[in-house]
Amino acid sequence: MEYSTDDEWAAHLVPFVRAGFDRGEQVQYFADATDPRLVIRTLAERGLDADSAVRRGQLVVTTADETYLTGARFDPDAMIGLWHRAVETALGQGYGNLRVIGEMSWGTRHITGAERLLEYELRIHHEAFEQLPLTAWCFYDRRLLAPDALDVLTGAHLTRAGAAPRSHSRLGLSVVPLVGRPGFRLSGSAGYESRRVAASASAALAASPAQDITLDLSSLDHLDVAALADIAHAARRRPSGAPLRLVGAPPALHRMLELFPELRVGLQEVGR
Repeated sequence: MEYSTDDEWAAHLVPFVRAGFDRGEQVQYFADATDPRLVIRTLAERGLDADSAVRRGQLVVTTADETYLTGARFDPDAMIGLWHRAVETALGQGYGNLRVIGEMSWGTRHITGAERLLEYELRIHHEAFEQLPLTAWCFYDRRLLAPDALDVLTGAHLTRAGAAPRSHSRLGLSVVPLVGRPGFRLSGSAGYESRRVAASASAALAASPAQDITLDLSSLDHLDVAALADIAHAARRRPSGAPLRLVGAPPALHRMLELFPELRVGLQEVGR
């Protein structure tokens, strides 16, 4: 979810929280750039009894330091574990679903582990959202993130709301989880300029606990040997040991595998 004014922020916040209250869900807000007191006050000013919800435990407003950055660093594995524990706690308190908003502005600061944010955004769909009674929105303030970084991070979500029109010149390499099966789709150019994006996608592939995982390359315009090497290395590191399934591999990939046959280890080309 993207916004660039305080009014836009509130317009996204209030309906999301109201829906949670109406459905008897627990609602949590992980604040970073926003003062937690402003979250409560905004909800109250727009007709929600936030104070009562806080007292009964239905609304919990905390900070990124207490969630994403526990231990003064960001660790995707720890955060995914936190999602599972938070849902278990909410269910134990009698709520049928956990509904969360997380502000992601901390990713712009020099925080240890912040470079793994894209890896995390790619992983949470299959490792948390598909598995848990959990509804979560990532809040991105366009005033705090560079447009290129914002495009890559929000593009890693299956749904993207409040987005500004994307400039074709900024597309670079985008990665998004597949629908209905573990894996990712790469689109655009996987070259030197998108090295960090390709590395994050490869890290997400390597960390995935799924037995079978697919990488859809059919929308790639360009793939260089360094990106392919990252993918091949990720395939060899997968905990399941099963090969990484490649769909829509471009001709350039076949040529590179002929030149560097050692990169074939752990890769399996399949039809759709």
